[in-house]
Amino acid sequence: MKETFAPVDGRPTPGALAAKVRTLAPTMTRSMQRVAEAVAGDPAGSAALTVTGLAERTGTSEATVVRTARLLGYPGYRDLRLALAALAAEQAAGRAPAVTPDIALDTPLAAVVGKLAQDEAQCLADTAAGLDTAQLEAAVGALSAARRIDVYGIGASNLVGQDLVQKLLRIGLIAHAPADPHLAVTNAVQLRAGDVAIAITHSGRTTDVIEPLRVAFEHGATTVAITGRPEGEIAQYADHVLTTSSARESELRPAAMSSRTSQLLVVDCLFIGVAQRTYGTAAPALSASYEALAHRHAPHRAADRS
Repeated sequence: MKETFAPVDGRPTPGALAAKVRTLAPTMTRSMQRVAEAVAGDPAGSAALTVTGLAERTGTSEATVVRTARLLGYPGYRDLRLALAALAAEQAAGRAPAVTPDIALDTPLAAVVGKLAQDEAQCLADTAAGLDTAQLEAAVGALSAARRIDVYGIGASNLVGQDLVQKLLRIGLIAHAPADPHLAVTNAVQLRAGDVAIAITHSGRTTDVIEPLRVAFEHGATTVAITGRPEGEIAQYADHVLTTSSARESELRPAAMSSRTSQLLVVDCLFIGVAQRTYGTAAPALSASYEALAHRHAPHRAADRS
């Protein structure tokens, strides 16, 4: 039977629990982090404990355990405990990925390849598990009907924005991804109802991304945030929030490296959704772009090189 990660009654399924813990842990208090890390690291052992037992194991209080369960999307500890038991069963069946250790200075390159591949796969799985498809559908609908699309991002996030813009342009949509934050705000001022602005920021608090999205929001454009911190400041100016995940940050691998993988998955989902909805116009536009570039990829004849 096909495994599903869709939430039931708004609660994360067992397969999405570990992903949600990784996403929310940086925003938790230290005591709540201890509870979250315990349930994600040892779901079988935690499932066997009462709320009092888990509080004692983590050096916290019963109230902290209950608050953590609710933050993770469960009405109470009993519901979290049932999900932990199911997650433990999944791990026993070999379906849950192992935690990837950090890469050290002396890690052999062959091992680096394997660790990075595991981390990238984990990021993609976590993002897919936690992605709100209702929010995704709404964003796709807005993009499909948009007069103009602006995408805001700084650094690695701007590269992701450029990737999305290139795809949208090739199916006939008008899209921009200004790298200069001043130009981004200038562009945002021109937006209005019927336009879409997308902000990409893993931290959810990048000022140079928040500011143009705020301006676009205030001018009536539909706004979308792609972020790893859905509770961040960026969310207050977003009509739709699409949450991404990232691997554990280390000295040798900042969050921007792994978050980009998740961001690319989300923008690919947006693009495919838009292409599906606008296929009648998208297919001819894409074909025309291929034809326009075909001669640049054709082998050069000997005469051309003389």
